[in-house]
Amino acid sequence: MYVHFFKRLFDVIIAIIALIILCIPFIIIAILIKLESKGPVMFKQNRVGINGKTFKIYKFRSMYITAPHDASTNSLEHADDMITKIGKGLRKSSIDELPQFINVLKGEMSVIGPRPVICAETELIMMRHKNGTETVLPGLTGLAQVHGRDHVPNLQKAQYDGIYAASVSFMTDFKLVIRTMWYVFLHIGIHEGKHKPENVQLTKKSNVLTVENTKSE
Repeated sequence: MYVHFFKRLFDVIIAIIALIILCIPFIIIAILIKLESKGPVMFKQNRVGINGKTFKIYKFRSMYITAPHDASTNSLEHADDMITKIGKGLRKSSIDELPQFINVLKGEMSVIGPRPVICAETELIMMRHKNGTETVLPGLTGLAQVHGRDHVPNLQKAQYDGIYAASVSFMTDFKLVIRTMWYVFLHIGIHEGKHKPENVQLTKKSNVLTVENTKSE
């Protein structure tokens, strides 16, 4: 019931509220992007969504238009040189991801779910397909994002995503929203190489995902 009705209702309400609140900030960000470099304000990129279907994800453009369009930042050499000054700030704060509330409103994404993968990341796509990750909508943030984001190896990332897909619940989503807000506040895991993945144990109790930190003191 939660997955098919209340989760979608939650997504729509949050997306509408967020887009209304962010309307003025979006205009200011758009002006700053246009003043610094040529190119569109929005960056659109094909991503793999639910049931393996592709869709165009929305982000504020944070790189020069000469940067490769369909590659992940981590796969690029000298990626820092391709990121604009305003783009570095947008990425550090994750503000560049906020236009994805449009994708949430359109039903292509959820607030919480596995992050949508670039089509070129075939290894991760295959891993996700095998563990059932594609059965849920991709999200603005998810389990892998609060445990290292891009610093998490593909195998571990796919494990996080698969366990979430099999354990969707209101409490799981609520906990991930709180943890995401905390991580963004601390600027953790945002392409800076300062945060290492946590050593965690994933368990499932009564259809509620539990994340336990097993790091020794």
